[in-house]
Amino acid sequence: MSNAAEIVQKDLACLWHPFTQQKIWPSEPPLVISGGQGNWLVDIDGKRYFDGVSSLWVTVHGHGEPAINQAIKEQVEALDHSTMLGLTHPKAALLAAELARLTPPSLSRVFFSESGSTAVEIALKIAYQYWQLKGQSKKRTFVSLAEAYHGDTIGAVSIGGIELFHEVYRPLLFAKHTIAQPNKNKPGSAERSVADLARVLAEHAEEICALVIEPRVQGAAGMIIQPDGYLSTVCRMAHEAGVLVVADEVATGFGRTGAMFACQLEGVCPDLMALGKGLTGGVLPLAATMASEEIYEAFLGEFDEFRHFFHGHTYTGNPIACAAALANLALMQSRDILANVAARAAQLARGLAELARLDHVVDVRQQGMMCGVELAADKASGLAYAPGRRMGHQVIMAARRRGVIIRPLGDTVVLMPPLSSSEQEIAFLLEVVGQAIVEATEEGA
Repeated sequence: MSNAAEIVQKDLACLWHPFTQQKIWPSEPPLVISGGQGNWLVDIDGKRYFDGVSSLWVTVHGHGEPAINQAIKEQVEALDHSTMLGLTHPKAALLAAELARLTPPSLSRVFFSESGSTAVEIALKIAYQYWQLKGQSKKRTFVSLAEAYHGDTIGAVSIGGIELFHEVYRPLLFAKHTIAQPNKNKPGSAERSVADLARVLAEHAEEICALVIEPRVQGAAGMIIQPDGYLSTVCRMAHEAGVLVVADEVATGFGRTGAMFACQLEGVCPDLMALGKGLTGGVLPLAATMASEEIYEAFLGEFDEFRHFFHGHTYTGNPIACAAALANLALMQSRDILANVAARAAQLARGLAELARLDHVVDVRQQGMMCGVELAADKASGLAYAPGRRMGHQVIMAARRRGVIIRPLGDTVVLMPPLSSSEQEIAFLLEVVGQAIVEATEEGA
């Protein structure tokens, strides 16, 4: 195996990393990860790091889970890939049936893809075409939340609302309606959001295909938590106005929020649901768009009516990825992973309350095992750090030196450990994050 210096040299010469200003990297070379053991990552020199962000919000049972690896091995030996155009295979059919069983009762049909962005893109296209097939040709736009993030394909960016990520692409995007961001920690924000939606629906319902929402948690916005009851309220309003509901559960699904799916926390039955990230336990790329039977049936007709959903991916329903997903879902049930989530979420809540006491922590936010710790230069006024200070980045680098890998969203430090984390691992994560915040903010002062 090449050494770390050789790998970094080739990386800097040839790779282009996501969401990364690579001009900085020669002075901050990337950490080279070469292995994974349980909830820990191992670098090329053998140092271990707790995976405090679940390798970007995907890891369920840890790395190298034997049952998932065995399922992958068996499937590779049986069938590596086969198109879903005109054919099927056992694992895709079995996984579709299992997802239909686990998701809210409104959802019965599954369209597979490879990433959360494509799952959302598919949901948008289905919602649009559904209304066209129903003869409501005026329905051509969508409504979504301020600071929304639904992925990086053009349709997903169009309904996004994070200016830093999305504004540069504005000339490429279709128009949408935006409602205020609800924030459990900001009194009155949910009421403003509901009022915004009421106004938009009163004025434009006949032209809106769907409300698109990240249920309970707006992840990339900084782990913004919606107050109890908000989700069910806005979804009911949309349905009463004849507008579909698309639930983007790419980040919130598969146990992250404390329920298998965040919609279930409020009994919400969406018309379409986007799934990804934790679907395979974080092992292989696989995503799914769930649809109601009513929506599916609108696409049925004689061949020469051309009511088909004209969309597809080469690796749709890849058998190896489907096998991993089936093994992951079986493990979640046999190990009662949601019980561990409940225990670890309670532990995280206690630890976050301690972190909230630190001088430069101005807010802590949590839903299940999705957590955000927001930093500011001045706690009393909430004065933010200048972007060039990269305070969130300084914290994660201090944590890395102590053996924990996490990621920031600006100056919000995100904690999203694997769902299989132990009590001792969560205690270690919280201790290191506290130390890292103190070190970075004291040096910054």
